[in-house]
Amino acid sequence: MYQGFYNLTSGMLTQQRRLNVVSNNMVNIETAGYKKDTMTATTFQEEMLIRTGRYNKDNPTDLTTTSKIVAADQTYTNYDQGSFVQTDDIYDFAIGGDGWFSIQTQAGVRYTRDGSFSVDSEGYLELNGLGRVLGADDQPIRFPTENFQVDSAGNILVDTGAAAEKTGKPTETAGTAVPEGETAAVNYGQIKLVSFQDVAQLHKEDNGLYSTNQAATVVNGAEGTELHWTMLEKANVDLVDEMTTMISSQRALQSAAQMLKMYDSVMAKSSSDVGRL
Repeated sequence: MYQGFYNLTSGMLTQQRRLNVVSNNMVNIETAGYKKDTMTATTFQEEMLIRTGRYNKDNPTDLTTTSKIVAADQTYTNYDQGSFVQTDDIYDFAIGGDGWFSIQTQAGVRYTRDGSFSVDSEGYLELNGLGRVLGADDQPIRFPTENFQVDSAGNILVDTGAAAEKTGKPTETAGTAVPEGETAAVNYGQIKLVSFQDVAQLHKEDNGLYSTNQAATVVNGAEGTELHWTMLEKANVDLVDEMTTMISSQRALQSAAQMLKMYDSVMAKSSSDVGRL
């Protein structure tokens, strides 16, 4: 008798959750390195329908299986690479291929594809105030000057002559001082790029950060992994697909709500008017 309530209500809840996922994707369409989510639905529990006689209950006949409830099953993250955009900002980076940045946060090391970095008051490279970017030595990266370049392997090359001219004193790196007035490109460190054996085990957190219990593998300079300087990776969200899914879910939600009102009206009539006959 009340199966319609289960069907319609569960459908409304499922569509609402799908709309929440789609809305989150659309909100982050301009977030660098964002990876889209997709929600899948499943039946909550199946039941067997059988036919029996009105008086003689012997020899029941199996008819079919049915489920009264549709529920959200799982939310999958699509880790496909997004397109690149040139920003010309010296603190912007994009990873081509397999790789993640390592960020030292208050909760521990987290990983991200968002390379829209900046420098804090102490000159350390950071991600939006969330934590400092780690280098290949697992230490935060500090820039002595803005006169630097970064190659495809993440090596930070500093023009020591220009740095000395700007600061008025020799630039030191690896314990060696470069004389004032002498120009040399010195490797001042390397932005750490890591990968994981199974990205499906990454746990998505807020602000584009991910956590995992897997061991990270350094992939700087590895084949198929390349760091692009003064560029950002765009979100891999297709606005047209998200709009299509949103419209479809909204219509399904509205239809279920209207049917639920009609079903409630029919049940009210059956219990009040028909019951008096």
